[in-house]
Amino acid sequence: MIRNGPWLVAAFMMALAATSTHAANCTAESSGQRVALLELYTSEGCNSCPPTDRWVSELPRRGFTPDRVLTLAFHVDYWNYLGWTDPFSRAQFSERQRVASLRNRARVVYTPQLLLNGRDYRRGAVFDDFGERLGALNRDPARARISLQMQADGPAGLGVNGTATVADAAARGGAQAYLALYENNLSNDVPAGENRGKRLRHDFVVRELVGPFAVDPDGVARIRHRFSVEPRWKSGDLHVAAFVQSERSGDVLQALASPACR
Repeated sequence: MIRNGPWLVAAFMMALAATSTHAANCTAESSGQRVALLELYTSEGCNSCPPTDRWVSELPRRGFTPDRVLTLAFHVDYWNYLGWTDPFSRAQFSERQRVASLRNRARVVYTPQLLLNGRDYRRGAVFDDFGERLGALNRDPARARISLQMQADGPAGLGVNGTATVADAAARGGAQAYLALYENNLSNDVPAGENRGKRLRHDFVVRELVGPFAVDPDGVARIRHRFSVEPRWKSGDLHVAAFVQSERSGDVLQALASPACR
């Protein structure tokens, strides 16, 4: 029995380490600089979407990192009838695009579409003014403060608690907070539809969008959610994002992204 003592200690330490890993805690706080939100509405069933998907994937290499812009790719489901069902698509994302189009008084929804802080953004055929447009937004002070606490709940769960605070009383009306889980470095071989035979690569793919969380009269939205993490999702490529948006104008008061706590 005495000879087994060191083995028992080692086993205990390994179990303790495993428990600590599964109970990892992480925090994320937004800065005083305004971070913009770039939304991409796309589909694997749309043959004009891959170039814009690639443009979005290249943004971090061009210096447009999450401390300047939160990028979220929403795969819509209304092209699924063309012969290929986009595995990343959700009806919820199609509905979000329709709401934004109504807000902006647009007559149609289409893909690929980019929204920068809630407004339609179209890249020029020759001149790309994204850096200029983003710089103007970044120069504004943040109009909200976001604080998140994350706790890994084993390999299949991620709990998120936090607050989004809008100090300016004039900006509180209609302000809402949202929480998202997104994944990078995804690829898919498409055997049917408009992109038949192509291997498509994606980043910033929204796995789940939660909200809205209403801002109360004191200017605080309380965020609480547990994400169920599917085994096929790559934990090292998962990120948690939060943003505060005006329901009326679509303007984004602040945004925040952080690697998921795993």
